[in-house]
Formats: sequence, C-alpha cells, structure tokens
Amino acid sequence: MFVDEVEIEVLAGDGGNGVATFRREKFVPNGGPNGGDGGHGGNVILKVDTNINTLLDFRYRHTYKATRGGDGASKNMFGKDGSHLVLKVPPGTIVTDLKTGKIVADLSASNAMMVIAHGGVGGRGNQHFATSIEQAPKFAENGEPGEERHLKLEIKLLADVGLLGYPNVGKSTLISAVSAAKPKIANYPFTTLVPNLGVVYVESERNFVMADIPGIIDGASEGVGLGHQFLRHVERTRLLIHILDVSGMTGREPLEDFDILNRELALYSEPLTQLPQIVALNKIDVLLDMEPVDTLEAELKSRGFIVYRISAATRKGLRPLIFDVMEKLEAIHAKALADAPPVETVNITVTSTLHEDRQWVASQLEEHLFEIAGKGIERLVAMTDLNNTHGLRRLQRTLDRMGIYRKLKTLGIVHGDTVQIRGLAFEYADDDLYEEERAQGHQRRSRRKRQEAEVE
Repeated sequence: MFVDEVEIEVLAGDGGNGVATFRREKFVPNGGPNGGDGGHGGNVILKVDTNINTLLDFRYRHTYKATRGGDGASKNMFGKDGSHLVLKVPPGTIVTDLKTGKIVADLSASNAMMVIAHGGVGGRGNQHFATSIEQAPKFAENGEPGEERHLKLEIKLLADVGLLGYPNVGKSTLISAVSAAKPKIANYPFTTLVPNLGVVYVESERNFVMADIPGIIDGASEGVGLGHQFLRHVERTRLLIHILDVSGMTGREPLEDFDILNRELALYSEPLTQLPQIVALNKIDVLLDMEPVDTLEAELKSRGFIVYRISAATRKGLRPLIFDVMEKLEAIHAKALADAPPVETVNITVTSTLHEDRQWVASQLEEHLFEIAGKGIERLVAMTDLNNTHGLRRLQRTLDRMGIYRKLKTLGIVHGDTVQIRGLAFEYADDDLYEEERAQGHQRRSRRKRQEAEVE
C-alpha cells in the first residue's frame, strides 16, 4: 500500500530531576550539598532510509515518545541520559509543523537526518545553588520538559523525470518498457492509483529515475481525480515527458488534452510551467494516416517543444527519446551545480531552551485573572519543584528580578488575584516577601562579617 501523507505526534523525553542531598560522612560534620544532576531526555530524530518508499509504518501508530532522562543521585552522581528515538522516513519527505503551518524539514538527501523534537536537559542538583549566603540549599531543579510537536509527514517523490498525460495514453507502458518497473496496465480510467518509480538505465554510469504520475486531469488543480495528492509529486521532477495518444481511438483531441494539462500545472503552481517538457506522440504503430500527426507535431514545434514519435508498446522511437532526456538532465544538473551557493556545514547542537528566550508578556485576561506568557519563563516554572518551599521562593525571587511583579502592579493586580503561568495558577500575595528576605539576607551578611572581625 502506498501512503504518502500522515499526521503524527512526537514527544521528546523529559530531562531527569536533580536531587537535593548532603554529604553524610562521619568525619565531615559540616558536609555541603552533593545532589547530582538529572540526565538529558532523548531526542526524536527523523532519518532518511532509502529502503523505504512509503509512510505506511506511520499509518497505524500516531504517537512517538523518546525516553526520559534518569534522576540524579547523591554523591554528585548524574542521571542516565534518555535514549534517542529515530524514526525512519523515505527520501523526499516534507515535514510540516501543524501548529504553525510552517515546513520545518525537507528530507531529500539520502543521508538526511534532523532532530525534530529536542529532549529536555536534566535538572541541576542542589550543589549548583550553594552560595556564600545560602551554603546548604534544600532544593534542586526538575528536569526540563521535552518538546512536543504535532507534525504532518508528506512524500514528494524524488524523480528526475515525470510522465504527464491523461489516463490510458501509455504512461505505464512506457515506464515498464524503459525500466524494470512493473505497473498494472489495463484499459480503464485511473489504472494507476499510486505513482510508479522506475530507474532508466541509459549506459554505464548514466541513468535516471522516472515517475509515472497518475490522476492529473481536467480540474486536478482543484482536487478533481485526486489531483492535489499527485500534483505535489510533479514539483520534485526536473523534466517532464508529456505523452499524447495520437491513435484516434479514444475520441479525444491530443492538442486540447495538452493545453488542459498544462493549464492545470499553472493553476496548481506557476513554477511547474517552467519545467522543461518533451512531448511524446504515442501509439503511432496503429496509425495508417500520418497527416493529423504531422499537423500536431508542427503546431507543438512552433511553440518551442521538442517532439518524438514513439510506440511504447513496440518500443519504437524510445532509444533516441531516452538519450535526449539523459543529455538534458545532465545539462540541468551541471547548471544547478554552477549556480549553487557554497555549501555550509551545519552542526546541530542540542542545548537547553530554558534561557534562549527571556521575552515575556504580562496581560490581564479578566478581572482578578492575569497571565504571564513566554517560552523562557514557562520553562523556568516547569523546572521548579513547586512542592519545595525553598525552590518556590527561588522562583519568586527570579520573577521579581525579571520585573514581572512590577509589571503586574502596573496592570492593577491586588492581593488574592490569580496569575497563570504555563497552565498553572498562582495566588498573588502582596506581602513584601522579597523585601523582607533581602533585609534578612543583609542582616545575616552583616552578622557574619562582625563575627569574622571579632575572630581576627
């Protein structure tokens, strides 16, 4: 079964939690903090596998989650990092973030690989929070939550040449004649319900991939005949062979069909009209009168198209067609290399996103309800152990230093109002807690300095 579009949800692993522990050795009466850090969560990675040509494996399972990092331990021991989850996709896979609607990856190269969801970093143990003032911190960080993304995976076939034409003009017959592909061939509409790929061998080290692209008829740009599903595959080709049935047995007018399909390409995507086209007049083996073909060929040549007369069934005229296609592809490839900008090596570094965005916005949602939004602040809240009084106070001090409380006061917040951050509700208490804590800290520092002076 050919499946070329699926939606999945990926969840990177959360970071492990740091721990708050202290040295307990017998002869270390004033042992300091030694809580270890949590391990990093696993990433979700998309990797191209050339042995896969559909997205069928994703059809029956829609949620994928990497493993969580292990928690830290005492004696400064780190937690184990979570394992990465590697999802294999076929070449030509386009990845779209459904939340933003933006394309986030175009996995065309045979060795392409991308971290699509980053695992959270491990929370820091209490050893990191020891200061000259607070020498025995009784809190640690929780692990950073891993990224969650809702994605659409979509295949755009990677073919050098696309076969364009109405049903039953001989596309499947042609691809079976010039390659090892074995598509179904029969005389009824929409014989080909999935694109067929075939490798055309020209001569030693000269070959190309040909795709039989079905379903493109009048109205395809509007979705008629599964048009949207198949037109996307044309976008990846570098050259089109437009096949016209000139046998006269279908009752259709070849030149009219030619114009209709080119109009559909333009309506779907203007750049498609810029692709080089070679016209193949097929089924000439059944003709007795060549005058209509001569007229049609003259008209097409007057428009600037290269025209070949072929019979896919008897293989007449295929060799010069294939060699010409090969030469044109080589010229296109050479020009692309000459015009390509210098390749830059990109190293993907997985780091915490906790502090990457310090921007935040405070707003009043309704009376007595306020919200603080911002990636950095939401991560900070997620990594705070809200059940630990000491960790909660550190969070409050951080919010104060960031100017969040000052902003809330300008918005008119009063004691008892609710503040939402990352879906969590906090009660605002205007009790000058921070002024009191700062005063107490100042008193402790002054007392310590006096004691040190007395000792000296």
